Amino acid sequence: MSSENSSADDERQVWDVVVVGAGPAGASAAYAAAVAGRRVLLLEKAELPRYKTCGGGIIGPSRDSLPPGFELPFKDRVHAVTFSSNGRFARTRRSRQMLFGLINRPEFDQQLVEHAQKAGAELRTGVAVQRVEQHGSAVPDRRTVAVVLQGGETVLARAVVGADGSAGRIGAHVGVKLDQVDLGLEAEIPVPETVAEDWKGRVLIDWGPMPGSYGWVFPKGDTLTVGVISRRGEGAATKRYLEDFIARLGLAGFEPAISSGHLTRCRADDSPLSRGRVLVCGDAAGLLEPWTREGISFALRSGRLAGEWAVRIAEAHDAVDTRRQALNYAFAVKAGLGVEMSVGKRMLAAFEQRPGVFHAVLTGFRPAWKAFKDITQGSTTLGELVRTHPMAHRALMALDRRSAGGGAEAGPGQ
Repeated sequence: MSSENSSADDERQVWDVVVVGAGPAGASAAYAAAVAGRRVLLLEKAELPRYKTCGGGIIGPSRDSLPPGFELPFKDRVHAVTFSSNGRFARTRRSRQMLFGLINRPEFDQQLVEHAQKAGAELRTGVAVQRVEQHGSAVPDRRTVAVVLQGGETVLARAVVGADGSAGRIGAHVGVKLDQVDLGLEAEIPVPETVAEDWKGRVLIDWGPMPGSYGWVFPKGDTLTVGVISRRGEGAATKRYLEDFIARLGLAGFEPAISSGHLTRCRADDSPLSRGRVLVCGDAAGLLEPWTREGISFALRSGRLAGEWAVRIAEAHDAVDTRRQALNYAFAVKAGLGVEMSVGKRMLAAFEQRPGVFHAVLTGFRPAWKAFKDITQGSTTLGELVRTHPMAHRALMALDRRSAGGGAEAGPGQ
């Protein structure tokens, strides 16, 4: 860029990259673009720190995607998992090494944003985005995107990253298509020390009564995060499952500090990840693991990719180069996260049909427990496991056949 153009940009304040949404995906994108030496603006409609409905499990792929020097604010380190099937057939498996860590999202998100700021990104909170324009009077030239804020102010950028959640404005602009929508309900329950001690270092995963549903207990010091998730449209049954789950655990007498709910949304296979100079990542792109609905690692990983490719889009001088970089971003997402999502969809389909088989295999078959450990600890992913382990590949093919055949088995979960 010539110095003449540069001074014109300074007058109109054209940012290299504007990131919308300061959750894990947005903060990661802002960090990646700022580390590359670009002028980055991070916009967030809430004031930080802010509460987010989330179990807060940090698995290996999440740890591996954090900025250098990031100190995880763990509330607990998990070494044991109790699996149960709708409250029955409970079995606990243990690991010498930590399986995963548990965090509170307000602290975690705040820390990610601080790392982006230290890298040079500028943060503005309390700012809601009304729309994005890539053509029209608000846009000075073809290399610029106009981000129009509520209240009428316009921010100009060479590239925009949408990380404003699954119901955000940027996903709508890009035309994100969502395939699977689930309802998660959660309670943050403060408990006495004696109860907290009983849960220390151990989580519970309960396969639920509706197809594809499950519940969890995540201990975080003096608070237990208790939640359930199932397909959208089962609102009353999901609420009943959470109430029964809490009662079964002997926690009905404790008043939740926070009760909340949210929808998780998975992208359709053919859903776009960009439009012009605008990219989407994390929940805004519908990127999460379809079976477990784990989203933090997907947010961190896709956010970093989006930040890196936004830098290239910001440098693109014409529509052809912009398109090439956007396609490269989509390829990078699909080659990694997309493969994991497609395996996760197959796992969910099989799990919906035969939860009892899953329970029996995870609790009674050593290689399955080892695979669970390897995935949570980050030494492999679901996609890699199926690709590189013949037994895992054969097991998934068998599950595919069973789920295609339909029917339900007797035993746990029925």
